[in-house]
Amino acid sequence: MYRKDDYFTNQHSCFLLQYHLVLIAKYRHKVIIGKVKDDLMQYTRNYFKEQELILDEINSDEDHIHILFTAYPNMNLAKFVNAYKSASARYIRKENTEFLGKYYWKPYFWSSSYFICTVSDRSEAVIRQYIKNQGNKK
Repeated sequence: MYRKDDYFTNQHSCFLLQYHLVLIAKYRHKVIIGKVKDDLMQYTRNYFKEQELILDEINSDEDHIHILFTAYPNMNLAKFVNAYKSASARYIRKENTEFLGKYYWKPYFWSSSYFICTVSDRSEAVIRQYIKNQGNKK
């Protein structure tokens, strides 16, 4: 992807495709804290970089994570989300086995469902701010 003004281009298209993804920890256990949160954030940054996607914003609360990212037109979102969930769950469980063993007796980390929506140029700033404020107690 190459940036051209406010849009991106590739060989045959000009686009701006931004998505807001929310993943929930299985059973809504409050496990995205401390080292688990740090590991998850770093893993997510690396994963999106490897996939050549732009990670615009990321943050979490204790039981879910919000990701704002820019993708390319031929991306299969369902396959991407499921691949990310599988890979991140394996990594997080491997790195935090003792802590997560208290909450998950089977090899789980994420709920099977997820939320994803497109983001417009008008709503991007609002969503960015919302994600930045995740985890802040009111």
